[in-house]
Amino acid sequence: MARISKQELLKLQKILKTDKAIGAEFNITRQAVFQLRIKYGIPAVQGRNDKRDAKILDLHKLGKTCTAIAKKMNLSYGRIYCIISQKSKAKK
Repeated sequence: MARISKQELLKLQKILKTDKAIGAEFNITRQAVFQLRIKYGIPAVQGRNDKRDAKILDLHKLGKTCTAIAKKMNLSYGRIYCIISQKSKAKK
């Protein structure tokens, strides 16, 4: 695993935002960056997908299927299902 300190990871997270981008910087996988975040107790950057998630929920309310939404948003069916499920639970 890459030798990235907690302070360095926090700094990179502010600049690059995603585990994938940080991994690309160090030529490691996003999963390795995820494991480092877990090790150091650093949460993921949240909130950057609020607009995307709102659009997904709007499409779902219009009667679009998860498969159709996934194709339109270039995401997996499973990811669309999770977003709809999580956001629906949060509203209750």
